[in-house]
Amino acid sequence: MKATPKGMRLHIGLFGRRNVGKSSLLNALTRQNVSIVSNVAGTTTDAVEKPMEMLPIGPVLFIDTAGIDDVGALGEMRVQKTRQVFDRTDIGLIVAEAGRWDDFEDAILAELQQRQIPVVVVFNKTDIAQPDTGHLESLSQKDVPCVATAAEKGEGIIELRESLIRTVPEEFINPPSIVGDLVPSGEMAVLVVPIDMEAPKGRLILPQVQSIRDILDNDAYCMVVKERELRDALDRLKRPPALVVTDSQAFLKVAGDTPDDVLMTSFSILFARYKGDLSAYVRGTMAIENLVPGDRILIAESCSHHPIGEDIGRVKIPRWLQQYVGGKLEFVHVQGHDFPEDISSYKLVINCGSCMWNRREVLSRIMRCQEAGVPCSNYGLTIAYSLGIFERALKPFPAAEDIYREMSPVLSTPGY
Repeated sequence: MKATPKGMRLHIGLFGRRNVGKSSLLNALTRQNVSIVSNVAGTTTDAVEKPMEMLPIGPVLFIDTAGIDDVGALGEMRVQKTRQVFDRTDIGLIVAEAGRWDDFEDAILAELQQRQIPVVVVFNKTDIAQPDTGHLESLSQKDVPCVATAAEKGEGIIELRESLIRTVPEEFINPPSIVGDLVPSGEMAVLVVPIDMEAPKGRLILPQVQSIRDILDNDAYCMVVKERELRDALDRLKRPPALVVTDSQAFLKVAGDTPDDVLMTSFSILFARYKGDLSAYVRGTMAIENLVPGDRILIAESCSHHPIGEDIGRVKIPRWLQQYVGGKLEFVHVQGHDFPEDISSYKLVINCGSCMWNRREVLSRIMRCQEAGVPCSNYGLTIAYSLGIFERALKPFPAAEDIYREMSPVLSTPGY
């Protein structure tokens, strides 16, 4: 479980004022001293992450945040980092001192509920004071579970664990399939995996490994080839595969070598569905048709890395998009959890495949784009559209293909 990717873990965020005992609570939950505990307010200066196995839930990631009531210039930076944690939180723990609950805690609760994030309220330090019955009744009326703890003494931790188990979102207990539902039991998928400068030495990248495992879990099987060997591999098969999945960078060659009657898509498009909202992404991608030279494009990468050679986000996608638009576009890049507060100046936001993010963070970004009225796409969909193979790449997903067909006449209407 220690090797479980962060993006596949249940993210549990701890929120509250400074010095209410969030770090003590995390240490008690994990049975380890992962956060520094002090009576000095503001000891936690940045989000502290602790991956662990929490039975019977499975792999989780606890995120201990700095106090949201921090002050001063440095304090505001800490608060901003804490706010970013909202975007990737699957369950929110609001930690308050027993006997103290007012507009500040209500604001945190409102933010989590507005995002439809399950919440558990923890009244800590019950060895010093007791929760106010009025607060408990008010939260009960809102269907918010409450737990009383004295974290430094280990009291109430079992009850908190039980409350967390009852609050786990259904989609985490029964996660969607990556590719297994597209390949019937006993059938084959062919996975095209280019080995280039950006391929990690001696191993495959995470989406490829996860797709292989998902296929096996669904009692199907797969063949893995490089793009140069695809045509020969298909010729050797006695019957065609149920699906061909390619790295998006090899889309054109793979499309040319794959027979028209064989379904084909990319790993990035599979993850657009698995980690995000494929329908929303398809609608956002079709805004490429309206781009004109000079427009600003935001490209958001989930992992930080040094660009190498023909980097997909900094070289290839900008080149293909500018070729499609017929002029120069302005590209801005962000990495990791950084994302501009104001995105209204962008004509398109392009997320990467997001294999390192959890689904909550991807959906949060899509929601922010929708609220700002800015179209949102991802790498694979943007590449497929720019190269003219968008409809074919959507054929494995009938609902998404229907959206494309419905919007195509609208895009061709003068003045759209």
